[in-house]
Amino acid sequence: MSFFQLPLVIIDDEEDSLFSAKVALRSAGYRNITTLCDPRQGLDAVRQQGASVVILDLMMPHLSGQELLAQLMMEFPELTAIVMTAVNDVETAIECMKSGAFDYIVKPFDKSRLMATVQKAVEVSQLRAQVSRMRESLLENPDSTPAAFEEIVTQSPRMKTLFKYIGAVAQSMQPVLINGETGSGKELFARAVHKVSQRPGAFVPINIAGLDDTMFSDTLFGHTKGAFTGAEKTREGLLARAQNGTIFLDEIGDLSEASQVKLLRLLQEGTYYPLGSDTPSTTNARVVLATNRDLVSAVADGSFRKDLFYRIRTHLVRIPPLRERREDIPLLLHHFVEKTARSYGCEAPAISGEVVAFLKSCPFPGNVRELEALVFDAVARCHEGTLGVTHFMEMVRENSSLHEPHGFSPMVTNGEGNSLVHLFGYFPALKELEAFAVSNALDITCGVQAKAATLLGISKQALNQKLKKKILN
Repeated sequence: MSFFQLPLVIIDDEEDSLFSAKVALRSAGYRNITTLCDPRQGLDAVRQQGASVVILDLMMPHLSGQELLAQLMMEFPELTAIVMTAVNDVETAIECMKSGAFDYIVKPFDKSRLMATVQKAVEVSQLRAQVSRMRESLLENPDSTPAAFEEIVTQSPRMKTLFKYIGAVAQSMQPVLINGETGSGKELFARAVHKVSQRPGAFVPINIAGLDDTMFSDTLFGHTKGAFTGAEKTREGLLARAQNGTIFLDEIGDLSEASQVKLLRLLQEGTYYPLGSDTPSTTNARVVLATNRDLVSAVADGSFRKDLFYRIRTHLVRIPPLRERREDIPLLLHHFVEKTARSYGCEAPAISGEVVAFLKSCPFPGNVRELEALVFDAVARCHEGTLGVTHFMEMVRENSSLHEPHGFSPMVTNGEGNSLVHLFGYFPALKELEAFAVSNALDITCGVQAKAATLLGISKQALNQKLKKKILN
């Protein structure tokens, strides 16, 4: 049973108190609540269905709250328990804390005090559960890939480490921030978070790039009839569709200031206002966010709220770009060749040996998405039954004209950080650059001069002449 499915358990012999606590918790968005009037049923209830948090009265017949607390802590030492008592006594509170209670509330309880205490207790329980899962994941086979990650094609140890981290935090109610360059697979990771969390609701993605505050609010929160011109009927937002599920907000770095305030309220209180409504709605949807922006810099320049930044980065997943996990390129290449062939309704072509070496030398600023596009185009160009470097060259050159080189520092006037200086250790002569290019082209093509000449954009005869001049000595 996932942590999300574990109930809040309230144990109190006073039915009025039970009812008040349950109503207050349901108004705050908690839906899975178990209430017990008989404390003798408490231990068996936790054994059978588990508990995210247990709230128990201190003074009860048959079995006192302190006695039940001791039993629960002995059998479930990581359980988070809150004691309710009509006795506002410091010594009693200290004794409860010594017995393992997380906190105590004086009856009759204040609703805001109850909500704040329960929220903190749930967060602590989630953290304990995450630590436990992370501890267990360290003992698992590092090469095993859960079904939730099957859509992510990889053999990279760094990616497998991310899978384990997601497995540890997926069932938390805290937001997950996924950071990665364009085309690195952020939505695939978001879907994996949802699958591992085992939440029964839907996965609902929203790309918020380009949405102004009104469109953001209407898309996410919905509106009431007459909220604005053209609002002829009430419409629920996508957040309502994600109830008990996951809402995925992509391109979060583009969110306007006003929308950031609304998102912060949603994350802190679990409430929102549909456009045109004065009545708040509640949600228990898990929020997963993604961006390709550097939010630290955005906070520094004032375009992103600092309080929202710290709220959304509770769990942070940084996806490494493809150029930092080149061991995945052969696997991805075969995967996309098979996928492309199926889409074209043809047999998958063979892949020549130099193609992998060539692709491993590419910077891939567009990451996995760029590689997929290259493969789709190359398979369409291939009529010989075997994919070669020439099938990729035209699109690679077009892509390279759109992007700055990756992996190098920008050029500066004093030479420090210059890409060529960074590569050679000094600024090379033109003859050295030519030799470097020819040598790498021959390495990529395994010494096949015709193919190396194609890479260099010259004829085979011109390459022969350069080799005869011994520019590579």
